[in-house]
Amino acid sequence: MALYSEKVMDHFRNPRNVGVIEDADGVGEVGNAKCGDIMKMYLKIQDGIITDAKFETFGCGSAIASSSMATELIKGKPVSQALELTNKAVVEALDGLPAHKIHCSVLAEEAIKNALDDYYSRHPESKN
Repeated sequence: MALYSEKVMDHFRNPRNVGVIEDADGVGEVGNAKCGDIMKMYLKIQDGIITDAKFETFGCGSAIASSSMATELIKGKPVSQALELTNKAVVEALDGLPAHKIHCSVLAEEAIKNALDDYYSRHPESKN
């Protein structure tokens, strides 16, 4: 069996939503000192819907694939659904990750949640 699924390899080789949103409504950054991965997520939100999501990731293929898939899973979705995104959902959408790479999906979940926290700190009226 291959170490990485075809979906992981596809999102690593052809990552979706790479880049920066200059006027982002929320930005979240996380890192893992042990492995050196750093993720930064940018969100554009209008009327409670994530209209755009982009990322910058410095890390391994699993980190890049997790970032790419996570942005795909939340684009076009209400903020309330994005808040419920789990690393498990990212792993399942990628058709699995090796056990020693699960932390990459955790970073993607945390980066999105941090970006949403940043959004709510800038727009506290949106939390209702």
